[in-house]
Amino acid sequence: MAERIVSRTNPLVKHLRALAASGSYRRAQGQFLCDSPKLLEEALRWNAVIYTVVCTDAAALPPLPASVRRVEVSGDVMAAVSPVKTPQGVLCVCSLPTAELPPRLEGRRYVVLDGVQDPGNVGTVLRTADAFETDGLILLPGCADPYSPKTVRASMGAVFRRPVWQCTAAELKELLARSGLRLYGAALGSGAVDARELDYGGAAIAIGSEGSGLSREVLALCDGTVRIPMSERCESLNAAVAAAVLLWEAYR
Repeated sequence: MAERIVSRTNPLVKHLRALAASGSYRRAQGQFLCDSPKLLEEALRWNAVIYTVVCTDAAALPPLPASVRRVEVSGDVMAAVSPVKTPQGVLCVCSLPTAELPPRLEGRRYVVLDGVQDPGNVGTVLRTADAFETDGLILLPGCADPYSPKTVRASMGAVFRRPVWQCTAAELKELLARSGLRLYGAALGSGAVDARELDYGGAAIAIGSEGSGLSREVLALCDGTVRIPMSERCESLNAAVAAAVLLWEAYR
């Protein structure tokens, strides 16, 4: 039996709004917010831990586990808690995956983002990494929160399928060394290897922000650099597009 909430001052409403707005609150609560029927379906399909589902009267829900709290709200309340301008009528609260770095990376291909601040780009890279069977995403300082509503939405459910870790450059260096993985940075320069010729096996690919590229600290960690051939009149690609090209090459 679903609960019914009609007040915007209800504690659950305040909780949902805080989950949407604050990364520190998400980490403290161990929860994050998903804002569409598609993301609820993906959470169920991939056995994510779901705490609460909030929907409007008109929303059609899939079968939910008995442990999930189901809450119906009016359109006004949904508009107040949804992080999008045009709510789709369904929200769900899921458990944050563990953020602890593993002792060793067991896969063979990873992508590293350095200072990519746009949540849409981070989510799109995660979606692309999932599409091309990349083993995980590593975020260095300055990147968007991987569990903000915009990032989760852009991932199109990949947030439930691919691991995401956050660490410093120093921690990345130690982790890659323990794992026997090389690091290649996407960068221009005379020594950069053509993306079509690089050996991607047992490696991580580092991609920087569109404006600044990779930081000097990360470039210093790289075993080499890789460049994407393109027209001379173009200086760079969007971070998510660059990731798509390189991850496709690695997959191919």
